[in-house]
Amino acid sequence: MTPYSGPAPCSQEQVQAIIKTLHDLYPNARYDLDFSTPLEMLVATILAAQCTDERVNAVTGELFKKYHTAADYANTPQEELEQDIKSITFFRNKARSIRAACQYMLDHYHGEVPQTIKELVKMPGIARKTANVILGNAFGISEGFIVDTHVARLSGRFGWSKQSDINKIEQDLMRIIPRDAWLGLAFRMIYHGRAICKARKPLCDQCQLAAYCPSAFTVEK
Repeated sequence: MTPYSGPAPCSQEQVQAIIKTLHDLYPNARYDLDFSTPLEMLVATILAAQCTDERVNAVTGELFKKYHTAADYANTPQEELEQDIKSITFFRNKARSIRAACQYMLDHYHGEVPQTIKELVKMPGIARKTANVILGNAFGISEGFIVDTHVARLSGRFGWSKQSDINKIEQDLMRIIPRDAWLGLAFRMIYHGRAICKARKPLCDQCQLAAYCPSAFTVEK
């Protein structure tokens, strides 16, 4: 991601207007990975790196019928798990990360998914973004702000952060966004980034945030 040098810093009025408008536009926004337990959320999130949610959901539909506990994953041979997820991008590395994370949970947390960022990021294959996704979706806990490529892009265009590093972007967002809005707003920014505020050819003429966005109609088509 290239360093951001765009619009001036935001105002609290602009932040609140964008939060409200996005809520009105996407009231039911959610993370699009299918899961029913914290462990399934963890596995799906690892699989989703650089892969579409649709592809992940197609794979986990069968995967979750076979594997139910951390021990199931940890005790399965690497080659077998690779075969089970072979249609996923980087399936070998992801199989290794899943098995290592599950073994770590067995060794340190009785096979359960921990419920803090501090504990989650100690696990193999779990970075801060992944930890935020797991906490927010599986437990409803907001310790941080989920920053993916869409959130990072919109944060720059809104003037909410001039950073290019996702961890620094997250810190900026946590300073200016009310904590009770972190989780829902992240999902809505992702939806808006996919639908309207695209990396190339953003649809500013269709965007209901244009009045609040200092980058509106200025991004190269």
